[in-house]
Amino acid sequence: MNSISIIGTGNMAGAIGALAVAGGNIVEVIGRDQSKSAELATALGGGATTGEFGAIPAGDIVIVAVRYADVVPVVTQYGNALAGKIIIDISNPFNEKADGLAIPDGTSIAQEVATLAPAGASVVKAFNTVFGHVLKKGRTLDVFFAGDDAQAKAHVSEFIASLGLRPLDVGGLNMAHWLEGTGLILMGLARHGVGQWDIALGANEFDD
Repeated sequence: MNSISIIGTGNMAGAIGALAVAGGNIVEVIGRDQSKSAELATALGGGATTGEFGAIPAGDIVIVAVRYADVVPVVTQYGNALAGKIIIDISNPFNEKADGLAIPDGTSIAQEVATLAPAGASVVKAFNTVFGHVLKKGRTLDVFFAGDDAQAKAHVSEFIASLGLRPLDVGGLNMAHWLEGTGLILMGLARHGVGQWDIALGANEFDD
């Protein structure tokens, strides 16, 4: 059993929260709008609770499920309240057309978060290569993740597995930039190669 706090009340927050509850995890929902937080917590069931925005999150894992432009400001606002926490960034910094990244080459939202995270906090990039509506269908999907702290990644891997998903470690936090690019590939496939949005990326293993 893991204890997680989700900052955000949108589509991905609901999708991950629902799987977390189903997987037997302790879930706290946090949003600027307390009524939306309470509404989502009630919808999730399983004893999900709400927390006060800006206060110390109850969960050991804190999932920042807000728009990419709000991730760094939110983490900055929380400051030392995130000390000792595992921070999961799930954002995709797409441009307006979603055909390119809205951040410079060589960095990522997760890496930017890591530069300002408080002492003892670890940052992991995860969940940005899956669509929320596909997560809600409860299918077995591959979730790629990246980070520099081996212990934090092991904890995140265990959490992902508890959701009925397959965790796949792609390396250090520098790989977060490429995971954000992979999110663009998923968008491109949905629009052009496959032509519909009920899809997911994954890795196949072959014996021969």
